[in-house]
Amino acid sequence: MPSSRLLVLFGSQTGTAEDVSERLGREARRRRLDCRVQALDSYPVVNLINEPLVIFVCATTGQGDPPDNMKSFWRFIFRKNLPSTALCQMDFAVLGLGDSSYTKFNFVAKKLYRRLLQLGGAALLPVCLGDDQHELGPDAAIDPWLHDLWEKVLELCPMPLGLSVIPPEVPLPSKFALQLLQEAPRECSAGQRGARTEPPSSPSELQPFLARMVTNQRVTGPSHFQDVRLIENTARHVQHFCQVLGLDPDQYFTLQPREPHVPCPERLPQPCSVRHLVSQYLDIASVPRRSFFELLACLSPHELEREKLLEFSSAAGQEALHEYCSRPRRTILEVLCDFPHSAAAIPLDYLLDLIPPIRPRAFSIASSLLAHPARLQILVAVVQYQTRLKEPRRGLCSSWLASLDPAQGPVRVPLWVRPGSLTLPQTPDTPVIMVGPGTGVAPFRAAIQERVAQGQRGNFLFFGCRRRDQDFYWEAEWTELEQKGCLTLVTAFSREQEQKVYVQHRLRERGPLVWELLDRRGACFCLAGNAKYMPADVSEALLSIFQGEGGLSGPDAAAYLARLQRTLRFQTETWA
Repeated sequence: MPSSRLLVLFGSQTGTAEDVSERLGREARRRRLDCRVQALDSYPVVNLINEPLVIFVCATTGQGDPPDNMKSFWRFIFRKNLPSTALCQMDFAVLGLGDSSYTKFNFVAKKLYRRLLQLGGAALLPVCLGDDQHELGPDAAIDPWLHDLWEKVLELCPMPLGLSVIPPEVPLPSKFALQLLQEAPRECSAGQRGARTEPPSSPSELQPFLARMVTNQRVTGPSHFQDVRLIENTARHVQHFCQVLGLDPDQYFTLQPREPHVPCPERLPQPCSVRHLVSQYLDIASVPRRSFFELLACLSPHELEREKLLEFSSAAGQEALHEYCSRPRRTILEVLCDFPHSAAAIPLDYLLDLIPPIRPRAFSIASSLLAHPARLQILVAVVQYQTRLKEPRRGLCSSWLASLDPAQGPVRVPLWVRPGSLTLPQTPDTPVIMVGPGTGVAPFRAAIQERVAQGQRGNFLFFGCRRRDQDFYWEAEWTELEQKGCLTLVTAFSREQEQKVYVQHRLRERGPLVWELLDRRGACFCLAGNAKYMPADVSEALLSIFQGEGGLSGPDAAAYLARLQRTLRFQTETWA
């Protein structure tokens, strides 16, 4: 009989690839397959030669880089001394997650797919290219691909005679068993396990450095729409969550994995209180993924609620789910309130399967150690906006950071540092054009401080915001650098005239300068900020400049831009 062993390996930066991998694991178990799901760097890569069937799920970050939890695997799999028959016994499939607004869309998945073929692996299907920019998200590509994948897998590993696919309304066993304690323990760590003020090694997600907050000041005007002092007390949300699910927040429990290869979450103390689990670990303020509705439907005893949940978890119901959940940014807690009978019936054991952990938030460093020794500065826009829902949407991490006040006593923030995706030229005479509207200017402040401290003067910054007197970040600093001849600053204040003016308009106005810097002086062009419209608008402005100032045809201008991207002379760092 063929092996029914399936391995799912993922490289995930924001949690999407991990969520898709867990979905693959559930669908495999419903087809009676023995399935393990692991992060790529937690898997002993030398064992790949013994794996008959592997599905790789990987995101692409930055300038076509692999996620942090697959970088060791990435280095190993591209070793030149690996024989071309190393994986000749392995059938594989690759599912990629990316963003088509980036030049190197799904670069990691495409490159891994080619490398596995070079090492003798047999591909079950062409690589799947999930796209965040699609209105329905990556699932628009994933759903039909998975349908074909399971057909191929079941040809290789047919289900045992007499058994069929476990139907979706039957819940699979939970990942953990929660054992309730009769009384609270005498001592229980309430903090993050492993966090310390003097780490013995490089800080990481599991062992962050507890950095002392020195200052926390507002840098926008008092009438600006982003008010960093409107803070929501999440204790109310924790209490409401416990009421909806019928939980006692002061109840303590211990965790026990149901399968031997599944570790307990390192960020949870043992034993742990329900209050700590809900307030410090489970992301009840996040927008639920499709997998949430799938599991909640399995657990629901209420026919009408279960019917709606099944619709939201089906491929045909994704537009309805987008309208209900993604568009208004409805949170997990709000969804549970909308399905009260289902919420009240959730077994405690399934909480960690149902609700994802709070993910770390990444912020660009906005300062250089050469200018601010032993200091690290970040520029945080406190996320708050209104949708059609009554309660405003608020960012979990940004609101928490804004609420901290070191003037009231010592404040520690758990953090670690990883390299950014922007690479600036090392040659001192190479100019750098930096386009950073809004908080996108943060990494360029760090870069300019670093370059000025090293005597590099070819710094050209295009900065955009709404109004000069409201959100012109670091105006005094830029003015001083201009006066010293260290910086050329071009600003776009979009709301100060009847016709809105953005950074792409200023680029077009300075077309001769931009062309001179790029074509004759070999400048590097870097862009940071919101991913929605700005990167495409800036690219369009550059193409216009190449045609108008360089005399290039449309196809030649596109080829010129592609060459800049390929040689890392055009780089982007954007976020949703």
